Amino acid sequence: MIDIEKLKFDENGLIPAVVVDAYSKKVLTVAYMNRESLKVSMEKGLTCFYSRSRKELWLKGETSGNYQHIVSITADCDMDALTVVVEKDGPACHTGTDTCFTNEVYQAEDRHEFCIEGLYDLLVGRKEKMPEGSYTTYLFQKGIDKILKKVGEECTEVIIAGKADDKKETIYEIADLAYHVMVLMVEMGISVEDIQKELASRHVIDHKVKQEKMTK
Repeated sequence: MIDIEKLKFDENGLIPAVVVDAYSKKVLTVAYMNRESLKVSMEKGLTCFYSRSRKELWLKGETSGNYQHIVSITADCDMDALTVVVEKDGPACHTGTDTCFTNEVYQAEDRHEFCIEGLYDLLVGRKEKMPEGSYTTYLFQKGIDKILKKVGEECTEVIIAGKADDKKETIYEIADLAYHVMVLMVEMGISVEDIQKELASRHVIDHKVKQEKMTK
């Protein structure tokens, strides 16, 4: 851990803080901290920023209830900027959106961003609008039994491909399985964040078990 006195605050005593969601890895917002707000953040385990317009500290969520619980704070190589990884209680933006970064400026025609959360949102949209001709619509129309049957079938396909030591086919089948599992998640109202939190809790348990074995 570094001494915060080694951080390089600007001429106004501020340092930019890029806030990142611990689960989705999305950039939620960019704010500023001074020494006092950084100390408050570390003491409370909640993001506290300095408002350049109001000239005062503000604890994120104090009014809205959308607190940001700090997982880690890391300085860059020049020690003049921070990334703050958080678990959030609600929308990061005052407009009510999940992130402040919603206004697209440029999108390459030949490159497309992909993320699990984006696919999940697409599946949610399919269930809400039920567009004709969509395989996903078909699955939602058939219901839970059909979805579960497809999950079982894809599990079998993964096993067969893995047993054959066919890496390319196994990747293909795992992708199929992941898709059908996500359809099941949407059907049951299980979010990507629910799964991420469960895996994170298991990671902590596994880490503790490893430590216990090493001390024996």
